[in-house]
Amino acid sequence: MNNPIGSRTSGLLGVLAVGAGLASTQLVGLIFRGVNDPIVSIGNRIIDNVPAAVKEFAIRAFGLADKLVLVMSISAVILLLALVIGRLFFSGKQKAAKIIIALMTVTACAASFFDANATIVSLLPSLTAGLTTLWVLKILEKQSGQLAAQEYDPSRRTLMRAVGLVSAASAAAVIAGSYVRTQATQQFEKLNLVLPKALKPLPPAPADPALVTPGLSKLFTPNDAFYRIDTALVVPVVDVSTWRLTIDGMVGNPLEFTYSELTSRPVFELDNTIACVSNEVGGGLVGNARWVGIRLDDLINEAKPESLADQIMGYSVDGFTAGFPTTSLDGRDAMLAFGMNGELLPPEHGFPVRIIVPGLYGYVSATKWLTRIELTRFDKAQGYWIPRGWSKLAPIKTASRIDTPASRSSIKAGKQVIAGVAWAPMSGISKVEVSVNDGPWQVATLGPKLANITWQQWWLDWDATAGEAVISARATNGDGQLQSSQIVAVAPNGAEGWHTIGLSVSS
Repeated sequence: MNNPIGSRTSGLLGVLAVGAGLASTQLVGLIFRGVNDPIVSIGNRIIDNVPAAVKEFAIRAFGLADKLVLVMSISAVILLLALVIGRLFFSGKQKAAKIIIALMTVTACAASFFDANATIVSLLPSLTAGLTTLWVLKILEKQSGQLAAQEYDPSRRTLMRAVGLVSAASAAAVIAGSYVRTQATQQFEKLNLVLPKALKPLPPAPADPALVTPGLSKLFTPNDAFYRIDTALVVPVVDVSTWRLTIDGMVGNPLEFTYSELTSRPVFELDNTIACVSNEVGGGLVGNARWVGIRLDDLINEAKPESLADQIMGYSVDGFTAGFPTTSLDGRDAMLAFGMNGELLPPEHGFPVRIIVPGLYGYVSATKWLTRIELTRFDKAQGYWIPRGWSKLAPIKTASRIDTPASRSSIKAGKQVIAGVAWAPMSGISKVEVSVNDGPWQVATLGPKLANITWQQWWLDWDATAGEAVISARATNGDGQLQSSQIVAVAPNGAEGWHTIGLSVSS
């Protein structure tokens, strides 16, 4: 076939066709709730199979934007393939273009097949994307053929009308899908869900030193600023009207609860700092919140665990698993949380229910979007990250962080404040010390102490002199143990080392 349009336009038409295919998956999602579009499924498989070293690099390089970078990378590859498809299809090499489309469709179907709770329906978005791409290419081929016969400018009229219709339809599908997802994530507002009140509320929070010390972390990390590290490429949408939590495995009394049954149980509040094992020394993957929920100990005891069970495994609706020792139910107030800082648990932080176990890194304990708890054994089951090289046992290590002044910043000589936070679940913080330019260690003032399982703010007045300054901080826990100065990488069980920053002081 004689191509009536240029190679650049052909490539753009390929992008339009593939884009329409991806947009069509949004309509499938409106009909069959819970299925993933191809980009999400492919991203999930990459996350599932990426080596631990690559994961750590992604977090170090991109921080909380790592998932966005992954989606953009997948999209960039699809864009390049779409350009190739368009140029091949409209230059008479349709068989080659169709082979690429078929390979893309098969790849997406394979990725979808391994999604959590996948069924045959899970393949529909990928199949729909492939078929829609071919259909749109045929429509555009027909219009471009008319251009060749009528001999007028291919940048206008018939072809442009087809392009406009396809673009409008694709945009409408994406907007509709986005709207429905947004409405679903706000379902607790529609259903008038209310955060239950604790029987014995904790005392009101004390005055926050961060209000008078710019740059210091707040006593409680705001929900929208709280770190989010998980394996979900998109936030799962959970329908609380059909959601159930089961407790089974090595138990004598399997249990099942609705959301209303859980929230009707005795509720308590818990001030607790949680941290990600991937947090570098001085990093931001840690936060403190006032959680609201029910005691996990009580639920497990009601299930009557067998004496040989030594692990509690949480299962997320997205397929993630995390297991921790049954010995962690030792009165430390392990919780099934459905509230965070006075609000219902936000969707990105695990709505409707997540597990909080004080003193343990999140990768072995903090299962979000919880749907099942299994009593099992470490020699029979492993959580998501354990086969990937991380430790089975993951107590949070003593750490301190300098929040202000910022590393590599420039400040004025004179009265300044060095301030930050320190944490040491389960023993708490007894002392934080600061050294400037390898000088003597000076004891910092500690802020209000909420509990041994929360971080504690600290600050030190500093008479800064002109020149380069190197500041280090170290913490001593409640048992009198000084945090290690040895630099230890995050893998396999958490980073160690004193946080040290450099900055310039101008006169």
